[in-house]
Amino acid sequence: MPKTVFSIDQSRPMRDQEVPGHNRWHPDIPIAAMVRPGDEFRVECRDWTDAQIGNNDSANDIRDVDLMRCHMLSGPIGVEGAEPGDLLVVDILDLGPVPQETGDAPGQGWGYTGVFAKANGGGFLTDYFPDAYKAVWDFHGQVATSRHLPGVRFTGITHPGLFGTAPSMEMLERWNRREQALVDTDPDRVPPLGLVPDPEQALAGQATGSDAERIAREGARTVPARENGGNHDIKNFTRGARVFYPVYVKDAKLSGGDLHFSQGDGEITFCGAIEMGGYIDFHVDLIKGGMEKYAITTNPVFMPGNVEPRYSEFISFIGISVDHDTETNYYLDATVAYRRACLNAVEYLKRFGYTGEQAYLLLGAAPIEGRISGIVDIPNACCSLYLPTGIFDFDVRPTAEGPKAVDRGQCAVTS
Repeated sequence: MPKTVFSIDQSRPMRDQEVPGHNRWHPDIPIAAMVRPGDEFRVECRDWTDAQIGNNDSANDIRDVDLMRCHMLSGPIGVEGAEPGDLLVVDILDLGPVPQETGDAPGQGWGYTGVFAKANGGGFLTDYFPDAYKAVWDFHGQVATSRHLPGVRFTGITHPGLFGTAPSMEMLERWNRREQALVDTDPDRVPPLGLVPDPEQALAGQATGSDAERIAREGARTVPARENGGNHDIKNFTRGARVFYPVYVKDAKLSGGDLHFSQGDGEITFCGAIEMGGYIDFHVDLIKGGMEKYAITTNPVFMPGNVEPRYSEFISFIGISVDHDTETNYYLDATVAYRRACLNAVEYLKRFGYTGEQAYLLLGAAPIEGRISGIVDIPNACCSLYLPTGIFDFDVRPTAEGPKAVDRGQCAVTS
């Protein structure tokens, strides 16, 4: 087993770890451990909320989650010899949940999917599902099942939702300027258009005193993907994947977490994967001057892993860039088109006895495939959602007899 360079006690919050991680991006967060090019090593991670969510039948914890604490990242891991302009080559050798069968923290035999309330971040379909909901999943080796979504069983594609290198100070300032400008276009919007720096609940690793206070004031929130990598939520970013990260600061300062047991393309509920704590094993190397050599200057490039469930039959739902609720046509808007594909899938699954909330949770957690199918035929973009039929223990395909609706209970709801 590779040497563990960042350890986690899953019974303690990140702030109380022997070596704490961080929940903001900033170049001055101190390095927690050093590795060399060619090394193989293990990083242990908390779940992204720092274990605020419980294995229970209430969604009150999803409703009340403190997003200022998220995401809890392990690191930074310094890579000897890395300099601005290099490419950091990161191979994902292995990853998985916490190696314990039972426990209180996500990843200890279970994980969760949540629909965030509109007032607390929302999700892709927040105007249709404005309240908080939750499904708890039990892990059976590579397979997940949920008491909140009966009739479904699938193999997960484990992956990290979030890893990245530290930004330079100049890059951090650019992020903060442009994201503040976006928020300023509609400052009263719920949910907001962006999450600008906020010192509340900020964690700056091992920084102390005035350094920690400055990092808390200036540090970028970790919710979106950015030039350094960050919160990509790409399900094929799994075992066997190789990622080429731009290096913006000395030693690269690689950090991450937000491990997922499974996820559908788009992670449409926001907390839409099956979230967990766990471990991830890496191999790292450097391509000196690689950013200029390969024109990889503003975002990582990656080679997907070849480890994933092989579903061969799908039922696919199509959406176009028309809001059918208001009969409004949008010009080649792939976001509107994919939203309609998701809504079409939700309505279809309701015919088999699922509630809309259960269907929404399922589409966030199961290994669905989302595709941009056409963005040239004006005015309507076309997107499609591929739902594997093999994840159901009943026939979900259309037949002449029609759908058979049965009582499938309810997901966890708020009191």
